[in-house]
Amino acid sequence: MQAEPLSGILIMSRSLVFLLLLSLCACTGEGNQTAPIAEDNGKVQNRGSQPVTDTADNELVQNRGSGKDNWWDSLPRPEWGAYEKIEQSEDWFEVYLIDDGIYAIYEPGQFEEVMSFLLVGEEFALMFDTGLGIGNIRRVVDQLTDLDVVVLNSHTHYDHIGGNHLFDTIYGTSLDYTQQRSMGSPPEAVAGLLREGWVWKPLPDGFSADEFQSHAFDIDKLVYEGDKIDIGGRVLEILFTPGHAPDSICLLDRENRLLLTGDTFYLAPLYTHLEGSSFEDYSNSAAKLAGLAGEIDKALTSHNVPVVDASYMTALGQAFADIKSGKATDVTLSDGNREYHFDGFSVIVKD
Repeated sequence: MQAEPLSGILIMSRSLVFLLLLSLCACTGEGNQTAPIAEDNGKVQNRGSQPVTDTADNELVQNRGSGKDNWWDSLPRPEWGAYEKIEQSEDWFEVYLIDDGIYAIYEPGQFEEVMSFLLVGEEFALMFDTGLGIGNIRRVVDQLTDLDVVVLNSHTHYDHIGGNHLFDTIYGTSLDYTQQRSMGSPPEAVAGLLREGWVWKPLPDGFSADEFQSHAFDIDKLVYEGDKIDIGGRVLEILFTPGHAPDSICLLDRENRLLLTGDTFYLAPLYTHLEGSSFEDYSNSAAKLAGLAGEIDKALTSHNVPVVDASYMTALGQAFADIKSGKATDVTLSDGNREYHFDGFSVIVKD
């Protein structure tokens, strides 16, 4: 239905006045401030210079960034084709030889696409995380090495400690967060890992969703910043990198110029918005890893793809600096959170 001529003139006049006001605001700098951003309880403040460029909510996989429904459409990820796939008996897992003595044990059947790393030394083997606990990861490890195995978690979120109870020796931090998580959890605490839209692959035979839980485990040795673990032919230095979780750590192999990042970095949304996460701590950890970029050639990450170039550590540090300074401008509002997009990854903060 067309408007009368006079109505059209009035509409155009109001539009011109509105545009004029906008121009005046732009000239005076109002609504275009770039003041530094402060962190407060996981929120990034003073975001007036960072308008949301898009809104993308999810129906099933919520609170994990934009475009996460039907995540399995990205599988198989082509990056895995660069590595030798190792045959083993447990269908829930895929195993790849990433480097001499380093295996990635991958769980592509669940949204997290988590991977645990087995590093086989001359004296013993180190498991960096033990996955979701849906499949029996110990059976996989026993097919890869006859050595004694020590478990060390990159952090104690449920998708990284699921198989801890299957191993005899576990190292961990002295933080209250770690100690609490080591006590296990009832099924309702981890039920979300199995909700609709989060699992596409058939669950293992004998697996009971009703009985699925995070089992308690004992920590046999405490680890601290700068500790070195010599597994024989490979020395791994512990770096505390809180932010994603209070007890997040990375492992640095200086001789082989290799960094294992855990969840401090991977090519997907990075979480500063979850319970226990801290944007400010994450920012400091990002700067710490950026400072190591010149000392490594590659990093092993714990979700989606196993290996990234060292240059991503520089990009990580710059990303957090840009969010804090207000320079990050590619922002999506997803499930009530702000997601800042960068080349190959994003950072989610509370809105």
